[in-house]
Amino acid sequence: MSVLSPNSVFTSLQQDGPFAVSRDAFVAHPFSTGVRSWVKRLQQDSNNVSKYRALRSQIFEFLGIDSFSQIQNLIDDVSLRKQRSERALSLLGNMFGIDGNLNEIESRVDEYARTADAVIHSIKGKILSPYASHIENTNEIEVTNNPVELLLIMFNDDYHKKARFEARRKLILMTLAGSIEQRERETEIENKFSAFLEFLNGYVWSKELKIGELDPVYLHSKHLNDDYACSEVKVLNPQQAKLIQRGEREKLTLLKRRSFTVGERKIPIYVSIRKKPPEAKVLKLLRKNQKNPAVAVDDELGLMAVLDSVSDIKAFQKHLTRSASSANSLMVLEDISDTLTDRSEYRGRAVGSSEKTPMMKFFARLGGMRVEFIIHTNRTWLNYMYQQDVAHNEYEVKRMFDTGVIELLFPMDIFHLNHRKTRDEMIQFFRKQIEA
Repeated sequence: MSVLSPNSVFTSLQQDGPFAVSRDAFVAHPFSTGVRSWVKRLQQDSNNVSKYRALRSQIFEFLGIDSFSQIQNLIDDVSLRKQRSERALSLLGNMFGIDGNLNEIESRVDEYARTADAVIHSIKGKILSPYASHIENTNEIEVTNNPVELLLIMFNDDYHKKARFEARRKLILMTLAGSIEQRERETEIENKFSAFLEFLNGYVWSKELKIGELDPVYLHSKHLNDDYACSEVKVLNPQQAKLIQRGEREKLTLLKRRSFTVGERKIPIYVSIRKKPPEAKVLKLLRKNQKNPAVAVDDELGLMAVLDSVSDIKAFQKHLTRSASSANSLMVLEDISDTLTDRSEYRGRAVGSSEKTPMMKFFARLGGMRVEFIIHTNRTWLNYMYQQDVAHNEYEVKRMFDTGVIELLFPMDIFHLNHRKTRDEMIQFFRKQIEA
């Protein structure tokens, strides 16, 4: 279900939905023609009426009021706002299970606000970087982390429509960030990430290398004219790479590799280990149209590996299982998908993913953790980086636009972005960077 659908869990953020931010604040003109028309439209859908009543009850309880008419008094009275803010922090602390005094709760809520800002900054810095000036946050919203202050801005007619929308958006993103942080505390993800690194350093990687020691090599690749797929690849050491004069449709790509030992053979491997940052998890909840991180975020710990051949990949898989046994843990591989040797195309379930992307993918359950592994050969990894319709940068653009997340966060009538045109322009933008 799209985040833009009528039954989306993010209806309150949809600018073409029943709770769209209008030119004037709702409470500023409660009996205006626009408000009366809005009430009539709302009553046409009983589901929206139920959502409105639930949302209204939450707002009243959070602000400690009984009607919208009391909001202006809160806006005008600084001391009353401070009192309600302290009460609201206490409510949030209990909701998210935060132990500590009011200052500690406030510090945690500030972290949620920083994550909410980081969501917008991450999009502005990459997927929509040429449009950064279009989507830049209003300064007043950027520096406001107090949930009560943000909520009151939504009803304050002194603020422009864009600022009032951004206040609402920031509150919703903060709520998602709070759910994610609570989930991380409950699952002890930080401890598990440290334990996973200790497992890799203690049992998987070669003992001949110091922790963090990497061997740099270059992949010299040639790419096809029609779709920039890798047609040929050679592994070069830095000295050999310096002698290469790159021709058209050739790439030199640096990899810094570790190694693992099987028998007397040392096998090189490039590894990228990740723990998803909170802003990436928030974006995933939006793409999945979910508010529950336990349902939508199943890849908190992940490892992507690149090896020279399919036989090396099989050796790595066996080595992982044996390493887990050495660490006194059984390793079970779940949800295995292998299209490296299978002629059938990869069937990506995610919106925007390409069926041309061969890889081995599985989840490994060991030591109380569930870790996602994505494994490539040199050739398939280069395709993952560079091939048309496959390259990861293109995939990121497609999944953010095609799931409706960009339109949800940056609606046309406020940010003046033509989403279809911008999507195609950004794909071309990344293609030019890749093929330069």
